[in-house]
Amino acid sequence: MRRAQRGMSPFAVGALVLALVVAGTWVAFKGVPFTGGGFELRAAFDNALNLQSRSVVRIAGVDVGRVTDVESDGETAIVTMELDEEALPVHADAELHIRPRMFLEGNFFIELEPGSPSAPELGEGDVIPASQTSAPVQLDEVLTTLSFDVRRDLQVLVQGFGEALDGEPRAAEDRDQDPDVRGDTAGEALNDALDDSPEALRGTALVNEALLGAELHDLSALVAGQRRVSAALTRRSGELQDLIANFNTTMAALASRQDDLRRAVALLPQVLGQANPALDRLNAAFPPTRAFAREVVPGLRETPETIDAAFPWMDEVRGLVRPAELGGLLRDLRPAVDGLSRVVADGTRLLPQIDLVSRCMTEVVLPTGDVVIQDGPLTTGVENYKEFFQALAGLSGESANFDGNGQYTRFQTGGGAYTIATNEVPGTGRLFGRAAVRPLGTRPAMPARRPPYNREKPCHENTPPNLNSARTGP
Repeated sequence: MRRAQRGMSPFAVGALVLALVVAGTWVAFKGVPFTGGGFELRAAFDNALNLQSRSVVRIAGVDVGRVTDVESDGETAIVTMELDEEALPVHADAELHIRPRMFLEGNFFIELEPGSPSAPELGEGDVIPASQTSAPVQLDEVLTTLSFDVRRDLQVLVQGFGEALDGEPRAAEDRDQDPDVRGDTAGEALNDALDDSPEALRGTALVNEALLGAELHDLSALVAGQRRVSAALTRRSGELQDLIANFNTTMAALASRQDDLRRAVALLPQVLGQANPALDRLNAAFPPTRAFAREVVPGLRETPETIDAAFPWMDEVRGLVRPAELGGLLRDLRPAVDGLSRVVADGTRLLPQIDLVSRCMTEVVLPTGDVVIQDGPLTTGVENYKEFFQALAGLSGESANFDGNGQYTRFQTGGGAYTIATNEVPGTGRLFGRAAVRPLGTRPAMPARRPPYNREKPCHENTPPNLNSARTGP
């Protein structure tokens, strides 16, 4: 009873404290004992001297594992990592980079990029090749690179860059510049460009946002596709060289015709302005075209049967046009066709003349024949062309002999105070007679000279004559 009240002995307390210290040290450096380890992944690095066991593995700044071992074979370092479950899955195109936690050395960690979801997943213990890993550049490598010659060349480069930014432009160079920066130094022109930077950066941001894609994995699919394109270009390096050489030749040709190209580009807006209405009309034509295509499909389906049915008809036509049939007929008709062609050729000259005669008849002669001649008490009241035919009938009747076998003209002879003379009669001369009354004259009167005749003016362009304006002459 007393021993129970006295509590634990100093030895027991010391042993318990020692066990707790050993357990804490084990957990801190080796993990919790008797528990399963994480996902083991291995990677090859060209240089992993800055990594140590227990170095952190991160994804996007979040700790997802630790380095458990670093082995080197003299050329490549194999780093073994133990990843937590939230780091999975890791894909075959994953990349690892050794990064410093602070500037100028010290406390390095591994940055893990798990890869694209379209790539296969890695299994436990798989090794990521050195082509997908990288190590940071050490400060001593930088200082070794900056030798005296390099530093001198770097000074010359900086001085030349400063002169390029602050130097006044030469007249030949300034002539081809934009008017807004003409006469400015490169630095001043860059400062002026900052005025347009907000809009440009806004546009760049929109482009970058668009590059992310509209749906999940669009960008990774683009990268994967670009990788396949690059791999294909690598396999076809010879053809790619030919393409670049031909492209260089094409660019040289365009440069030699830059003035023509500039004018073509200047005319391009006008072409596009004309193209838009044309495309609108073409777009409007598509619906009826599609409807026509739908309607014509049944006919096209029947075309083979139509062609098959036409073969017998074609056989009959072939027999009909053979030399013994229509071929011989055509041979016999060839002379007539030749003559007909000459008639047609001559008719092209005859028909215009017929047309002129027809127009003369319809526009001048026939309207003149329809006029009713006013002749005082002798007026008949009918058209003059009818009077003409009536006069022929009367003349035929009065000039017939008693038995109808001949014609002669009857004149009443007699003496009078008025002498009548004719013009010269062929073979006879002038004839004279005497009339009992003065002759009334003729209607119309005999003109003193023949009216002018113009062969250059077509008949149908003349005004129909006014027959009632004629006077009675002696």
